[in-house]
Amino acid sequence: MKITSPEELAQNAAALKSRPRKPIKLLVSMGTCGIAAGTAAVLKAIHQEIAERNLENAIEVSEVGCMGLCHAEPVIMLADEATGEKLIYGDVTPEQVPAILAAGTSSIAPGTRTLERNWYYPEFETAKPGEPQARIVLRNTGRLNPENIEEYLADDGYAALAKAVTQMTPQQVIDLITASGLRGRGGGGFPTGRKWQFAADQKSEEKFIICNADEGDPGAFMDRAVLEGDPHTVLEAMAIGGYAIGAHTGVIYIRAEYPLAVRRLEIAIRQAEELGLLGRNIFDSGFDFRIEIKYGAGAFVCGEETALIHSIEGKRGEPTVKPPFPAVEGLWKKPTVVNNVETYACVGAIVRKGAEWFRSLGTAGSPGTKVFALAGKVAKVGLVEVPMGTTLRDIVFGIGGGIKNGRAFKAVQTGGPSGGCITPANLDLPIDYEALKSIGSMMGSGGMIVMDEDDCMVNIAKFFLEFTLDESCGKCTPCRIGNRRMYEMLNEITEGRASLDVIDRLKTLSATIKDTALCGLGQTSPNPVLSTLANFEDEYLAHVKDSRCPAGVCAKLIRYEISDRCVGCGLCLHRCPVNCISGERKMRHRIDQSRCIKCGVCFQTCKFHAVEKH
Repeated sequence: MKITSPEELAQNAAALKSRPRKPIKLLVSMGTCGIAAGTAAVLKAIHQEIAERNLENAIEVSEVGCMGLCHAEPVIMLADEATGEKLIYGDVTPEQVPAILAAGTSSIAPGTRTLERNWYYPEFETAKPGEPQARIVLRNTGRLNPENIEEYLADDGYAALAKAVTQMTPQQVIDLITASGLRGRGGGGFPTGRKWQFAADQKSEEKFIICNADEGDPGAFMDRAVLEGDPHTVLEAMAIGGYAIGAHTGVIYIRAEYPLAVRRLEIAIRQAEELGLLGRNIFDSGFDFRIEIKYGAGAFVCGEETALIHSIEGKRGEPTVKPPFPAVEGLWKKPTVVNNVETYACVGAIVRKGAEWFRSLGTAGSPGTKVFALAGKVAKVGLVEVPMGTTLRDIVFGIGGGIKNGRAFKAVQTGGPSGGCITPANLDLPIDYEALKSIGSMMGSGGMIVMDEDDCMVNIAKFFLEFTLDESCGKCTPCRIGNRRMYEMLNEITEGRASLDVIDRLKTLSATIKDTALCGLGQTSPNPVLSTLANFEDEYLAHVKDSRCPAGVCAKLIRYEISDRCVGCGLCLHRCPVNCISGERKMRHRIDQSRCIKCGVCFQTCKFHAVEKH
C-alpha cells in the first residue's frame, strides 16, 4: 500500500506508535564494529534463550546499528516499556545472555559490565545541562532497526519530506536551510543553503543530488555508522534537497568496502519505493524522485566532489579546476549538489523543528552538532556527537575517558591526512570550523585520532604523508612530485640521515605545494608536516641533531644496550634472531651494535629489565 498524503503518513505513524508492545525491548548493536567483535554470536544466544524459556511474548529483539560504544562491543540494551528503565551491557559474551535475560531491567546481571546510559546514549535532540552529547545526526542510529521502515515511520520518519513537498515552496526549503546555518560536514564547512541556492538558480531541465559516502580518512567511520544504522534519514534528506533545487535523481556514491551499509541502503530504497515515499508523484505532489547507488573503489581522492563526479561518469577519478563548480556544471555537465552523509542527516530534523531550533545548538558561526570518531590512544573508542563549541578536553577526557594505560596526552589529529595536530595547549579551545583553522588544523569529516607520549610526531607526519602519496591521483606535479620529495625528507629524518637544513626545505616545499596543487587533497597534504613542525619542532631537531627519537619509535634511531643489571641468564642471547648478543653465563652480556636490527626482542624478553632502550 502506498502512502499518498501527509495525513495518511501521520495516521500510519500514529497506528504504529499505538501498537501493543512487549514488556522489554532488547536492542542488539549490529553495526560493522559490533559484528566484528562477535555480536552475531550474542544475538544467536539471545534467540536461543528466548525460545528455551518461552519469552517470545515478553521480549522484542531489535537489531540496530552502532550505538557509538565501539570500545565496549558487543553491546546490547534492555529497555522496559512500562517504566522507561534502561540498561546497557558492554563486552557481552554468549555465556552471559541467560543471566542478563533473567535479571531483566530490575537488576544488573552478575559478572557483567554495564555502561552509563546518558553519558553515551542520549535520546534527545537538544543539549541538556549535565549531558555531554546532543544527538541530531545519530538520533536514530543505534535506536531503530535500519531494515524495518516501520520503526522509522513511527518516529516521524518522512514527515519532513511530506511537509516540504506539500506545504513549502522549493525556495522556502532553501531559505530554511540557509537560515539554519547548516554547513557542509564533509570538511570545508561550506554553507549548505548557499550551495543549494546556486544549483536552484541554474536553468536546466535536469539536475542531480549526490550523497558523498566515500569516507576515506584514516580513523573515520561516522558516515558508515549512519548509513548502517539510519539509512532512511539520508534518503529523506536527499529527496528534500532534490525538491529544493529541482532535481529528480539522487545518487549515493559509496565505497564498495562498506557492504553492510550498501545492503541496508538497498533495503531502505526498496521499502521507500514500495510505500511511494520515493519514486513518482510523492505525496500526490507531482514531485518525482528516485535514488540509485554507485560504488567507488576506495580512492581517497574521490572524496573530492569533481573527482567523485568523474568516477560516477565512468571516468578516471581525478579532480578538475573550479570554476565551474558542480552546482553550476556537475554530473553529466548538469547542475549538481554534492553533500556528505552527515550533512544530509541534519536536514530532516531542521525541516521538522526549524532553523532557530538548530541554531540553539553550537556556536554562532558553526550551528548544530558535530559527530566525531574517537580513535587512537583514547580509552573509550567510539562515535560521539556534541554541540559545536565543545572543548577538546570534554571530548577526549570526558566522553572518551582520557588516555589508555595512564599515559600522558600528547596530541589529537583532526581532519585526517588533510588536518593538523592539536596539542595540550589547546585542550580548552571550543571546537568549531574557525577555531580549528586558527590553530593550523581543520574539522575534516570528523576523524579524531588521539596520541600519547609514546607517539613520535615525525613518524605521525610521515604516516599521513605516505597515505596521501598512495591516494594521490597524480594529475598535478605539486602533489605527485612535491609530496614524494617531502616524504623522502621525512624518511631521512626518521633514519637519522638528514642535515639541519632539511627543516627549512620542508617548510618551503610545504608552502609551495599548498599554493600550487590542483585540488583540496594536494593543497592540504602538507598540513600534518607543518602542524607537527609548528608544535613539535624539538622532536625534529632531536632526530636531526642528536640522531635520537624521543618517543623511541623510529627503529633506525633506537639503540639497545645491556646494563649492569644483567645476571647473564642468556635468555636474550638465545632469543636474538640475528645472534648479535654475546656473553658468558652469569656474566654481563653485550650487544654488537653493527649487527643489531633494532627488533626489540631482547628488550621484551629480559625479566630483569637489564636491556635499556635509548
